Amino acid sequence: MKKILKLGLPKGSLQEATFKIFKKAGFNLSLSSERSYFPSIDDSEIEPILLRAQEIPRYVETDLDCGITGEDWIQENGSKVKEICELVYAKQSLRPVRWVVAVPVGSSIKTVKDLKGKQIATELVNVTKKFLKIHKIKANVEFSWGATEVKVAQGLVEAIVELTETGRSLKANKLKEIATVCESTTKFIANRNSYKDSWKRNKMEEIAVLLKGAITAEEKVGLKMNVKKGNLKKVIALLPALKRPTISGLSAEGWFAVETIIDEQIVRLLIPKLKKAGAQGIIEYPLNKVIY
Repeated sequence: MKKILKLGLPKGSLQEATFKIFKKAGFNLSLSSERSYFPSIDDSEIEPILLRAQEIPRYVETDLDCGITGEDWIQENGSKVKEICELVYAKQSLRPVRWVVAVPVGSSIKTVKDLKGKQIATELVNVTKKFLKIHKIKANVEFSWGATEVKVAQGLVEAIVELTETGRSLKANKLKEIATVCESTTKFIANRNSYKDSWKRNKMEEIAVLLKGAITAEEKVGLKMNVKKGNLKKVIALLPALKRPTISGLSAEGWFAVETIIDEQIVRLLIPKLKKAGAQGIIEYPLNKVIY
């Protein structure tokens, strides 16, 4: 009987970023329609299903072999799952996020202590209650299905605990942060029993290596250039390589090919310096994966 790895993928805000990074890792995911919950994947050993990120820890704990979700939902569900790796993808919505306490700009609530006896709406109920308990604050925490900012803006509750990346949404709704409840990153998690199965564990770890390699590559670029022997030391001194640049002799006597990997954010500053140091034929190219 063929072995299958049941993989839970997040539907919603994390979906697009997850599909993109899987593609960069070498897996092509596609949906027959926007309403479909069963993506096709070009790996017959993987059976993916789309679920809300909030539910994935619970189902990985019981029925799925592994899944991708946020650390916040693992804590909220109190799920006993195995963390395989962290997936921090700065260019998309897999970046770290924060859950914050927010109140209207003109509110008399200034600090966490001012929440005593107040009504708080959030989707992250259990984590919020733990936060308040740590601060020895008794308040009423109610579950919110969404549109949480509207509830506090209309005076239905006095504060909210909401997810934020940039803070722009809160400002647009005339809200201000008064405290951070928790920070969260995206996790690749496994069912503990599934992880004991050697085939499933190996399959999950292979996926993790490819995903991490694809994410690392997003912030890196490759550089190739030709350098005369007399300029080689000057050029190499400018290169912040992962380890060391690769240097090989060219057919033309006294010339070398230099190749390295650098952070994308510094390449525009580095190339003019390399040119002045004597590098020629400089080529910058994107990377699919960087495996340490």
